Amino acid sequence: MNHPEDKPTALSLSGSSLKRLWGGDTGRTISISVLIGLVSGLGALLYFFLLEWGTWYFMGQLAGAPTPSPAGEGLHMAGAAAPYRPWLVVLLPALGGLVSGLLVYTFAPEAEGHGVDAMIDAFHNLKGHIRGRVPFIKTISSLAVLSTGGSAGREGPIAQIGAGFGSWVSRVLKLGARERRIFMLAGCAAGLGAIFRAPLGAAITSVEVLYSEDFESEAIIPCVISSVTAYSIFTFFFGFDPIFATPRLIVKDPRELVAYAMLGLICAMVGRIYVPCFFATRAWFRRLSLPRIVRPALGGLGVGLIGLVSPQALGPGFGYLQEAMNGNLGILVMVVAAGAKILATSLTIGSGGSGGVFGPTLFIGGMLGGVVGHWGHQLMPELIGQPGGYVLVGMAAFFAGSAKAPLGALLMVAEMTWSYGLLPPLMLVSVMAILISRHRSIYEKQLVNKFSSPAHASDMTVNVLDGLSVSQAFKPRPEFTVLKADTRFADLQRIVADTRQTVFPVVDAPGNLVGLVSVRDIRVVLCEESVRDLLVCGELCTTPRSVRPEQDLYSALLTFLETGLGQIPVVETRKDGGQGILGMLDHEDVIAAYRDEVHRRKQSAA
Repeated sequence: MNHPEDKPTALSLSGSSLKRLWGGDTGRTISISVLIGLVSGLGALLYFFLLEWGTWYFMGQLAGAPTPSPAGEGLHMAGAAAPYRPWLVVLLPALGGLVSGLLVYTFAPEAEGHGVDAMIDAFHNLKGHIRGRVPFIKTISSLAVLSTGGSAGREGPIAQIGAGFGSWVSRVLKLGARERRIFMLAGCAAGLGAIFRAPLGAAITSVEVLYSEDFESEAIIPCVISSVTAYSIFTFFFGFDPIFATPRLIVKDPRELVAYAMLGLICAMVGRIYVPCFFATRAWFRRLSLPRIVRPALGGLGVGLIGLVSPQALGPGFGYLQEAMNGNLGILVMVVAAGAKILATSLTIGSGGSGGVFGPTLFIGGMLGGVVGHWGHQLMPELIGQPGGYVLVGMAAFFAGSAKAPLGALLMVAEMTWSYGLLPPLMLVSVMAILISRHRSIYEKQLVNKFSSPAHASDMTVNVLDGLSVSQAFKPRPEFTVLKADTRFADLQRIVADTRQTVFPVVDAPGNLVGLVSVRDIRVVLCEESVRDLLVCGELCTTPRSVRPEQDLYSALLTFLETGLGQIPVVETRKDGGQGILGMLDHEDVIAAYRDEVHRRKQSAA
């Protein structure tokens, strides 16, 4: 293995990875990305409709609580406003938490909390695997939490829904771990791009949120394709208007950047309170001697009590963000709402309730921005003439500092508001927030960079093995054995006893490779006499895997890692178009070639 100082740069890694991804079958990658986008877009449609209806019914019709919507959302259900019932405002979040707890801890415990963190964990540690039931449980449980006033975001559920579908498609198509991870990210990007109407920001966020100081560059193109596809499906039904309606916001005086910088400092300071508060609340709930099923209900009860004091803290709160942009909320109300949202979100998700943290994080930052903007407008009206712009910049800054994802945050906020004139302060404040609060992230599964991720453990050798070909390591051995598909199991037993070969290529009548028989896989029945004349090799073989002499050794190493085999056939194309088997490449041959090349490079450097 390389020493840390010999590690290749992320740029060189991503370049070679892109070549491997797109050099094989570009059409297949595009088709899968579009399919993921279509399904995620339709899923976002259904999820958004059910959430809007559930919020209108439970919070509006039953509890009589105000549920404002931003200008670009709201389905305007029919029905007169119900009288305000404070006891239901307290009780409903508890009931929603109880339903969520029952579903999650009975069927899919990994669906608890915020879904983006679960997606990050699946990428780094689970080879892109998300159980098929998780998206469904996440959908129902998060709808129960959000529509009853739970303080969480919709991005976590929709990201896990899209990521779960991407993982499922990869399993159905029997793709390798690398592509499975990429298409999982594409599903995440599709869900975010649709539900927030921010295709570019969603694609960047999906590849950026995995790391605090890096991003998954090889997944950008599939993420963009899926995100744009899902966004097109969603907006076809719900319109192309941005979520928030804003006037034309620009910075007319460079001195105003000082006020924005102050906002960045405030967001960073509050972020350093928010993240520890969130994790401390979660740790407290986990120490309780209560059944896990009940804990989200207890958290929901606390949220309902907070909602009596600050109704802005209930639900995602995007409607109140629109009110803050329009200047309809006072400074004291926004200060209380920001603090209440920190507590309510910590209670909702920290107790195990299902939802996301992106939406609440935007809300907290937006309220802080509203306080700075309106306070600055009162002191210096000639300089700060558009206090609503500070709400937008605060949204991006607080998420950037809390999640270590500055590019995705500022792009998503710009797309959600169509306020591209604020890009300079968005960039400035986001970078400030992330620099000041860089040591803790709201996503605990987030890693520093690619070299910290098990997903890229094999990339440590890419700078050596990429420059070597299979032919340089392959040592032809004339005594290797090839089996025919109709070879009897009794003959296979004798062959295994007479050779040291552990993997046998299986060919059809014309001599084409149709599968592999590994001694490891048949060890259990190898000595069984009862099946000697019942089985043939064609019934025992697995999916054929092979390498070619001109392939680089890195791709050959990946084949060894994915199959777990110790030998892989080396094939070439015959004149008749079939595959001719040249011999077997041993895993030890690849390691020996790597060791020799490292030694040669050290000698050259000396």
